[in-house]
Amino acid sequence: MLDLELLKTFVCVVDEGSFTRAAERVHRTQSTVSQQLRKLEEMVGHALLLRDRTGQNISVTEHGEMLIHYARRLLALSSQAVEALASDVDLEILRIGVPEDFDARRMATILAGFKREKPQARLETVSGMSTDLKQQLASGGIDIALVKREPGSGPCWDAWPETLVWVKGADVESIDGVLPLALFPQGCLYRQRAIRLLDVAQRPWRIAFGSHSLTGIQAAVACGLGISVLPASAVLPEHSVCTDLPPLPPTELALISRDGALSGLQQALIEFLRGALSPP
Repeated sequence: MLDLELLKTFVCVVDEGSFTRAAERVHRTQSTVSQQLRKLEEMVGHALLLRDRTGQNISVTEHGEMLIHYARRLLALSSQAVEALASDVDLEILRIGVPEDFDARRMATILAGFKREKPQARLETVSGMSTDLKQQLASGGIDIALVKREPGSGPCWDAWPETLVWVKGADVESIDGVLPLALFPQGCLYRQRAIRLLDVAQRPWRIAFGSHSLTGIQAAVACGLGISVLPASAVLPEHSVCTDLPPLPPTELALISRDGALSGLQQALIEFLRGALSPP
């Protein structure tokens, strides 16, 4: 392994063209610099420097010319690593919970906007069902979360109503009057809405497709795998809204945080999310 201190001294000698000036630059004696260069030459097994008869002027050998190129790169990488580690320690980590069915691209765009305003923040997102996100808030695993819930069902920083609709694809078919459903997993509010209303209306149903992903449900509906419940904002052009099924009461998207005082950066993120998620 090459010693970075020896490489640093080698680069200084080459740049200065003199052991004396290089010694002044690295704050060592001339004899120490000479010893370090001999040690480096022994390590690589080649002479690296040529000295004139006076011993004052030096030049690099062919092997020295080869090594100087790598030495500069190694020293630059070392410096970058130190800077990266130091800056990373200074960043404040903000952990945000996001529902599985939230548009990932939309959230990434929002968080990118916040990062541009607050470069000292390091953002980490956790996706999950709203019930799971609430548990992680309570345990301290995340600091802030967006959750889907019944309207007005608890304190929050802000909330936005969600209009829900039944959607289907062009080729969806029921078998013997049994509706095929494409739904999120158990615990999802949309799933609860769909099953409860169909049971009350005495409409037979079956689970034809399941996914944690919004894009997965959207694609399944578009391909005719089943009927689903989605926010109106998530309806795709290839979806059709069903008007012959029980009307869906709205849900809400709520912005909540863990108990206790929030840091200035956490509060800033909450205010940014409030602005970004509010309708124009």
